[in-house]
Amino acid sequence: MFIKFSKQQKDAMISEIQRYFYEERDEKIGNIAAENFLEFVKTNLGPYFYNEAIKDARQIAEQKMLSLEEDLFALEKNLK
Repeated sequence: MFIKFSKQQKDAMISEIQRYFYEERDEKIGNIAAENFLEFVKTNLGPYFYNEAIKDARQIAEQKMLSLEEDLFALEKNLK
């Protein structure tokens, strides 16, 4: 997927993956395994999350545009 994370973000996500595996599955996984899992999630599941976020953003933008349209109509002056 085209998303680029900073080194700090990537390191934090890798740590979270390792923590999850340790706490939930009682497995210790190394950095390479955690990074491979992160790449799998990013490539194969990331687009689902991305598309939902875009849908949410679209709905908010549409609501703002409707509100703006109503505000603009309210500013119109009555003609005699």
